[in-house]
Amino acid sequence: MKLQTEILAQASAQARGLAIDAVHKCSSGHLGLPLGAAEIGAVLYGHALVHNPDEPRWLNRDRFVLSAGHGSMFLYTWLHLSGYDLSLEEVKNFRVLHSKTPGHPEFHETPGVECTTGPLGQGIGNAVGLAMSGQMAAARFNAPGHEIFNHHVICLAGDGCMQEGVAMEACEFAGHQGLDNLILIYDSNDVTLDAMADKTQSENTALRFKAMNWEVQTLADGHDLAAILKAVNKAKKAKSGKPQLIIAKTIIGKGIPEVAGTSKGHGEGGAKFADAARKGLGLPAEHFHVSETVRAYFADHKKRLKRAYGKWKKAYAAWREAHPDKAALLDSRHDKPSATALLEKIPAFPADAKLATRAAGKDVLQPVAATLPLLISGSADLHGSTLNYIAADKDFDKANRAGRNLRYGIREHAMAAISNGVAYDGIFRPSCATFLVFADYSRPSMRIAALSKLPVIYIYTHDSIGVGEDGPTHQPVETVSGLRVIPNLDVIRPADPEETAGAFAAALERTDGPTLLALTRQAVPMLNEASPQVRRTGVLKGGYVILKETAPLTHILLASGSEVQWAVAAAKQLGDGVRVVSMPSFLRFDAQPAAYREAVLPSSCRQRVAIEAGVTALWSKYVGLDGKVVGIDRFGLSAPGNIAMKELGITAESVVAAARAL
Repeated sequence: MKLQTEILAQASAQARGLAIDAVHKCSSGHLGLPLGAAEIGAVLYGHALVHNPDEPRWLNRDRFVLSAGHGSMFLYTWLHLSGYDLSLEEVKNFRVLHSKTPGHPEFHETPGVECTTGPLGQGIGNAVGLAMSGQMAAARFNAPGHEIFNHHVICLAGDGCMQEGVAMEACEFAGHQGLDNLILIYDSNDVTLDAMADKTQSENTALRFKAMNWEVQTLADGHDLAAILKAVNKAKKAKSGKPQLIIAKTIIGKGIPEVAGTSKGHGEGGAKFADAARKGLGLPAEHFHVSETVRAYFADHKKRLKRAYGKWKKAYAAWREAHPDKAALLDSRHDKPSATALLEKIPAFPADAKLATRAAGKDVLQPVAATLPLLISGSADLHGSTLNYIAADKDFDKANRAGRNLRYGIREHAMAAISNGVAYDGIFRPSCATFLVFADYSRPSMRIAALSKLPVIYIYTHDSIGVGEDGPTHQPVETVSGLRVIPNLDVIRPADPEETAGAFAAALERTDGPTLLALTRQAVPMLNEASPQVRRTGVLKGGYVILKETAPLTHILLASGSEVQWAVAAAKQLGDGVRVVSMPSFLRFDAQPAAYREAVLPSSCRQRVAIEAGVTALWSKYVGLDGKVVGIDRFGLSAPGNIAMKELGITAESVVAAARAL
C-alpha cells in the first residue's frame, strides 16, 4: 500500500494536539518527544508496524519499545489512534491515579506497552532482549515451509538513552551477536533536559555504531514521512546480519514555536502556549480533537492489519498440525513449574558432601534445565565461576540461535536489562549470573524486573566475606540486605546443597517476580540435623526449624546461608533448649500465615540471636529489641575466607557469647 502522506500529516498534527492537551490538563509531563517524533509515530503505527490492536500479545507482532519513556504521551496517542483498548477518556486521564496512562509506560497496565520504561537506556536493553528472544524463537520453532516467527523489534530512543552506559553495553552485545531483527530509531534532536546536547556530548554516533557492527542510516529531516518509511523498510529488509540504527534529526517540541528546538521543549514548559500552538497546528478550538478523517484512516488500517493477522493464524494452525511437538513446547511457556515436581528431578546429595552452594547449583541446574527446555542461562563472563552453564546445550551465537547459554561479556547491567526483555517477551525463561558484589551494576534493571513482576532468575555467587583474598572490593557485606529491601525481589540464600535444590525449585516456580539466589564460593557442610526433604521444602516457606530443641525452649538462633552451620554448632554448645531457624528468604517467610510464623518463631521466646556475614539492621525484625545480631557493619578484609570470617567474628563462639549475654 502506498504511504498516505496527507492523512498521516494530519494525524501527526492531531497527535501533537493530544499530547499538548493531556500535558496541559494535568500540568505535568514531557512534550518534547511526543511533538518532535510525531511523524515517526505516524509512519510506524499508520503504516509500517506489523501488529494487531485487538491481540496485543500476538506472537509474531512487531514489538515497539519506547525507551525514552518520559515521552509516554507519544505511545498513548498512537495506541489510542490505532484502536487498542485505550479510550480517549484514558488519554484525557494522563497521569491520573489508576488510569491506563501513567506517567511512564508500565507493562501490564496499558495494552500495547511492551516494557516498563522510564529510567533512560533500559528500553534499549529490553529491545535487545526482545530481539534475541525473537531469534531464539525463530530458530527453535520455525520449520521448512512453516515460518511463524519473523517479526522485528523497533525501539525509539533519545539523546538521554544513548548516553546511558546500559544502552551502550546492550548495543555492543547486539552488534556482536548480529541481531538483525532489531531496529533502533535515534530521535536525535540535540537537546537534553538541562541544556543543549553539545554541552555533554560530541561523539560521532554513526561511526560509533558502525564500529559496533551496526548498519546505520541518517535522516537529515526526521519529520519527512516518506523518508522515515523508506529508512524503516530498508532496515526491515536488510540481510547484512547486523542490527539497524536510524538516526532521525528532529526538532524537539515541534509545534510550539516558543520552546521548539530548545531544552525548554523537553518537559511541560510549552504547555502554557497550548492554545496558540494548537492554532498554529491547524487544530480547532476543541481540545483532544481527532478528525473523522483520521479516525476512518486508522479504522481501515486496523482492518488491513487484522487481515494480515488472519493469514498468519492460518499458517500458525498449519504449523501446529505439522509440528505438534514444537507446538506443545511453545504452549509450555504458559505453564507454571511445580516446585514439588522439580525437586523430584533433583537427586539427593550425599550426606557427607561438602561443597559450595554455587557448585551445588551447577548440579541442580542440569536436571531442571532438562525438565524446562525453555529455560536459558547467561553469565557476565563468569560461567567458570558462577557454574550456571547448561552442560547439555551450547552457546547462543550467530551460528546457533537455538543455544541456551548466553555469553554477555563483562556487561552486568545490560545482562539484566536484556534478561528483562526476554521475560517481557514471555517465550523463554531467563536466568543470568555474576558475582553478588556486582549486583549493584545490574540493580536498576533488577528493580524494574521486580516492579514489572518479571520472572527473571539471578544466580549471583561469591556471596560474603567467604570470598576471601579478593578483599573488601569483592566482599558484598551490604549487598544481600540492600537487595532484600527491593519490593517483590525474592532473595534466597541457601545454607547447604539441599537448600540450594529448594532455592532453584522455588525460583523456577515463581512467575510473578524475580528471584535472586545468593550462593557461596566456599564449601559448606551438609546440615543433616534436618532431613533433605525438610531442608528443601523449608526453603519454599522462607524459614523453618532446622534444629529443634529437645528441652523447654530457652533460645532461638537464626541464620541464613553459610552461617547456618555456625548457628547449629552454637546451639549444640548452648544446650538442649536451643532452637535453630534457617532463614533463606525473608520475603517468603514474611508471606507465610501468622500461625506458621509463630510456630517457627514463638513470641514467648525473646532470647534470640541471628548471625549473618553482612550488615545487621534487617535482622532486628526477627530478633526484636531483646535480641542480638552477629554480623559485619563494616567492609571486609583481604585474607583467606575462613580467616576473614574468624577475624570479623562470624563464628559459633560469637553466637554462643551473644546468647549467654542476653
